[in-house]
Amino acid sequence: MVSEFCLLIAHHSEGYAVGQIKTTLKIFNFVDQENADNGLIPKGDVRSLEILALVDTGATHLCLPSDAIAKLGLRPIREVMVETASGPHKTKTYGGSRISLMGRDATFDCIELPNSERALLGVIPLEALGIELDLHSQSLKLLPMDEHHSYLTVY
Repeated sequence: MVSEFCLLIAHHSEGYAVGQIKTTLKIFNFVDQENADNGLIPKGDVRSLEILALVDTGATHLCLPSDAIAKLGLRPIREVMVETASGPHKTKTYGGSRISLMGRDATFDCIELPNSERALLGVIPLEALGIELDLHSQSLKLLPMDEHHSYLTVY
């Protein structure tokens, strides 16, 4: 059954346009990582991959191609409707992906992009990791996290 809410992801043409920011993500299967940390499986058995991702502020979530999800062995959560530039589409969300970027890491659900070879890194993971776009230099930059400043806010 398709859930009643819609998520917004962006659908891009086959080529990267000039001015787009791309980054390499290291993605782990979080369940494997926990099992290895608890001595249940060897650390070498943790499924992981590195993937080039388009940083996309038009996407809300981490979005991965089907083959990346299969290689990571992520668990399906539910079917969802997503809005793309070409209209609404039914797809699935998967749980248990842990990404590492610029020395920070966190666990996120991801959205499957069934007919894509490209990963998208949306605004929710960027904000959770404390990473922002520097459009002038077309790069990513870390927000402060030290004993005097923090990108994490609690009001």
